[in-house]
Order: sequence, then C-alpha cells, then structure tokens
Amino acid sequence: MDIEKIINDVLAKLKVDDGLKTAFLSDPVGTLEKKLGIDLPDEQIKQVIEGIKAKIGGAAAGGILDKIKGLFGK
Repeated sequence: MDIEKIINDVLAKLKVDDGLKTAFLSDPVGTLEKKLGIDLPDEQIKQVIEGIKAKIGGAAAGGILDKIKGLFGK
C-alpha cells in the first residue's frame, strides 16, 4: 500500500471540497473510511491522517508567511 499516494489523492480531494475538508478535520478516521472508502489497518490510517494534517498545516503556514512578507513589502 502506497501511503504517500493515498495522502496525495486525499489532499487533492480536500482542496476542491471544503465540506469534505471540514469533515476530515473534525473526524479524520470516519471521513477516510466512510466518505472516501479508504479501509486500512489502524497503524496505516494513522500514518495517512498524520501525513494529511502535516501537509494541510504546511500549506496554512505557507499562506501565513506570504501574508507576513506582504506586510513588509517583500
């Protein structure tokens, strides 16, 4: 099972569907299993969730950094 591929596939879906993203953030396991049909062992599902959250957090941090740079005219 390619965890990185699953993470990227889910991220692509979350980027275009805010409702799905909200559902994922409030109930990641339920969203992956019930709404996206991803059925993995607990350890792998945890890896997927951690990977997605890290990438979502990184994207949010990047956006914040861009705004801060804009304040200083850079």
